[in-house]
Amino acid sequence: MNIQQMMKQAQQMQERLQKQMAELKVEATAGGGMVTVVVNGAKQLQSIKIDPEVVSKDDVEMLQDLIVAAVNDAHRKADEEMAQKMGGLVPGMKL
Repeated sequence: MNIQQMMKQAQQMQERLQKQMAELKVEATAGGGMVTVVVNGAKQLQSIKIDPEVVSKDDVEMLQDLIVAAVNDAHRKADEEMAQKMGGLVPGMKL
């Protein structure tokens, strides 16, 4: 296989991976479901749902912490999903 074929194959794999990243949706929650977020494979926040019961002007810090926890968990899950997908695209590749 020559270098041009390898470059073309690498470009095709990158395009497939980018498409999969855009299509991937990962959901995570915090506070027993009080905050739910959805991110895509590129770790872009797609949606956030907040249970009205957790909204209190007297405890804004708790709500902020729940949002951060949910987003961080969603990012971790997205990383895991993409690592699995990349492992499938490149045989023998360990992530």
